[in-house]
Amino acid sequence: MNKDSLLKKEFKKSDVQRVRNLVNKDFNSSTKAQTGYKKSLKRYKEGEVWEEDGKQWTIKNGLRQNITKLDSAKKALRIPLTCPNCGGTMKHWLAKNMYKVHGFCFDPCTLKMEADLRKAGLFKQYEERMMQGNMKAFAKDIEQWAKEMVNQSTSFITEAGDVEEWNSNSNKSLDIMKNLKQYLSHLSEHIK
Repeated sequence: MNKDSLLKKEFKKSDVQRVRNLVNKDFNSSTKAQTGYKKSLKRYKEGEVWEEDGKQWTIKNGLRQNITKLDSAKKALRIPLTCPNCGGTMKHWLAKNMYKVHGFCFDPCTLKMEADLRKAGLFKQYEERMMQGNMKAFAKDIEQWAKEMVNQSTSFITEAGDVEEWNSNSNKSLDIMKNLKQYLSHLSEHIK
């Protein structure tokens, strides 16, 4: 191999300065002198909240994050890695389901709670209350679904570009709602 064929590149001062900045973890320093507008950079601390471009921002775990209206909903749905009660793992699907219901894992927390309820003679009430809650939620969901299906109208666009509304048979819709009310009244007799 010829010695002259090696790549010979001269590094500019700005290239060297950029590498120094990266090594020193100074990611915001400039490497060239510029003129004109320069945005002022303000450094924020962990947990500090500020507003920029119409959005609220904060620093969490060293990362810049925006604050939204859904943050509380996201926090409510988030399942931790460990049980807040006993510190056990939350990997098992039963642990995740019990966390949504009780706020702690299945084994040993939920099992211990149910055993304590059995000892105190309160397990039957607890079980009925859980079943009643499920039945009430089911009745509410099925009523909402039926109303949406009855009130739904579908529209189609023909080849000519006309919009056609296809409404369901109103007599059939009335029958469906009548049957639904009968079913829900039967269901409510069994729900306390």
